[in-house]
Formats: sequence, structure tokens, C-alpha cells
Amino acid sequence: MRLHILKRDAEAAEATPVAANVLVSGTPQTRVWITYDAPAERLCAGEWEATPGKWRVTYEEWEYCLMVSGLCVVEGDDGTRIVAGPGDAFVLEPGFVGTWEVLETMRKHWVIRTPA
Repeated sequence: MRLHILKRDAEAAEATPVAANVLVSGTPQTRVWITYDAPAERLCAGEWEATPGKWRVTYEEWEYCLMVSGLCVVEGDDGTRIVAGPGDAFVLEPGFVGTWEVLETMRKHWVIRTPA
């Protein structure tokens, strides 16, 4: 099949707390819905939701994000910083290290390509 309609399960994904070893502040919870998964191509897509808080991140994968709702700040240890809200899109590349801070409960669509 070469065409896929992406639909997420109508049931809410289970909320998961951000791991204590990366937590900077708050008590954020995340939910993930995977709408497309193609392991042979190292590609997946879905929807992600998070409640307010801040945590450390290290990316080994490439990720495209399109904000649907809410507000976040993503800041690299190198000083790069973006503030993103509804309609904003950005890419995180392998090697990005920094923090992800959710200021208002947010939801994003994402596409991830994992390393070979």
C-alpha cells in the first residue's frame, strides 16, 4: 500500500510521567498516539500531548514537529531557543541536547526517522 490515512485511536493513550532522572521542574505527563509505523523504513508518525513542566532531552533521531495547541520552549545547550505555539513547525536533529519546557498543555503532530 502506498497511501495511508492516519487516524489515531479514539481512546486516550495512558498518561505517563516524565522520568525523574531527566525532570527539571513540574510534574509533566505525556501521552503518545502512534498513527503510522514503518520499521523497515525507520519511520513513524503520530500525535503527542504533554502537560506543563520542564525536562532534559537528547535526540538520536530526526523529528519534525507541528504544534496543534498549547505552548512550549525548546532550548539547546548551545543556546539555540524556540518558542512554539499552534501552527508552528520545527525540526530536531540527531545530536540535539537541551531542555523541553511545556508552558501550556500542548499537542503536536510528529514524524520521526530513527538512525540506521
